[in-house]
Amino acid sequence: MRPAYDDPRTTDQPRPVAARAARGRRPGEEPLTEHLVDPAVPRDLHAFIAGLPKAELHVHHVGSASPRIVSELAARHPDSKVPTDPEALVDYFTFTDFAHFIEVYLSVVDLIRTPEDVRLLTYEVARDMARQQVRYAELTITPFSSTRRGIDEGAFMAAIEDARKAAEADFGTVLRWCFDIPGEAGLESAEETTRLATDDRLRPEGLVSFGLGGPEIGVARPQFKPYFDRAIAAGLHSVPHAGETTGPQTVWDALTDLRAERIGHGTSSAQDPALLAHLAERRIPLEVCPTSNIATRAVRTLGEHPIKEFVNAGVLVTVNSDDPPMFGTDLNNEYAVAARLLGLDERGLADLAKNAVEASFLDAPGKSRIRDEIDTYTAAWLAS
Repeated sequence: MRPAYDDPRTTDQPRPVAARAARGRRPGEEPLTEHLVDPAVPRDLHAFIAGLPKAELHVHHVGSASPRIVSELAARHPDSKVPTDPEALVDYFTFTDFAHFIEVYLSVVDLIRTPEDVRLLTYEVARDMARQQVRYAELTITPFSSTRRGIDEGAFMAAIEDARKAAEADFGTVLRWCFDIPGEAGLESAEETTRLATDDRLRPEGLVSFGLGGPEIGVARPQFKPYFDRAIAAGLHSVPHAGETTGPQTVWDALTDLRAERIGHGTSSAQDPALLAHLAERRIPLEVCPTSNIATRAVRTLGEHPIKEFVNAGVLVTVNSDDPPMFGTDLNNEYAVAARLLGLDERGLADLAKNAVEASFLDAPGKSRIRDEIDTYTAAWLAS
């Protein structure tokens, strides 16, 4: 298999987290975070980030499964080609391009076969988030991938809701759901996802938004307009992926046809000054995932990432981890990457964290609570 990065020794190129999380640990131990310390970012800034209260808006359910979780699921289903050894996941999570990433991602999806698998995954993902001081997360879930594999739709909804409530009680992390259409599965998946998201008998209490993921090339956004119209009419927010691996027209299509309130990735928006101005004027946030964009080759190097162009244009930028274990990152690391690319100090990082709170679909009291917590933490840190 060709390595995903030209030189994994450079700080500009991330490496799969499985390698560093697996080595030096006994089976079953929690993954370490020390391996993600970027030497270009001062250690005290890393320490500040580690304790900073955060919200995350672009992170995928299955894609958040750590090597520990994936190994446990693979052991439950030995007929899968996914390795059961966390060490072997190092090479397995090394991607040659976006298409290869989708192939590997779907093989991990295939490990989620029972409601018990769904519950385990969801609860353990929340545990990993809590360890990074994530107070609130909108987790993107693709129910079609599970229901078409035979999981009863009612049992699926019950499993994620049970895990959500248990995670909030046990860890203090508030989870909300975004149900997304897997674009590569076509309009059949759009119809099914829309039905699951809008049927009052099935719709989970934690559902707040409706998205569109998967490959963009050959999957035009306008064809999904009727499904987004139905979801929006049912009270859900529109948050499609757009402009990750295609040009700015895909972002325009998401805005005009899908009535996007936030854009997942939006990387190519930097190619269109009029689009940047529109996003800034309308305060339409971008869910930026720097390391993901390198891992899937949507952007060649971190030095070429357009996040600074977004900020300079006045666009509301949030930083997110996307599919963190698969991309060799976590949310703390993405904040460190942002600090390096944007030249942020502690106050700048606190403002970045508050961007995610502002762009979230959390209620006003919840937003106020997390903003206050960020301010209190930052003031105490700077005074120490």
